[in-house]
Amino acid sequence: MKEVKVRNFKYEIIKNIDSCLNIEELDEKVTDYFDSFDYIFGDYSYDKLRLKGFNDKNAKNFSKVNDIKGLDSYIKEYCSYGAKYFLLKKNKIVVVKFPKYDKMILYE
Repeated sequence: MKEVKVRNFKYEIIKNIDSCLNIEELDEKVTDYFDSFDYIFGDYSYDKLRLKGFNDKNAKNFSKVNDIKGLDSYIKEYCSYGAKYFLLKKNKIVVVKFPKYDKMILYE
């Protein structure tokens, strides 16, 4: 299981079709909007990275539009045929370091 860090969160790489995941490009595109999602899906259409957030059903901000179970349908309907894409799953534990106090707090 390979992980990447995006903003203050760690994500597990679930899928990385054709090794398209570019961490530097992802860091530039991801904003705090994606903090509330359990998954980040990215696909390349016309050489442009497009991002969408998805959630598990038990997430507090769950909506049917962002249900991770609908990912296959989303890919078929909204992604170019044969498009490269990746899927990242957020690690629920967030580590916040307080160097001034020499402490760390774990949030779940």
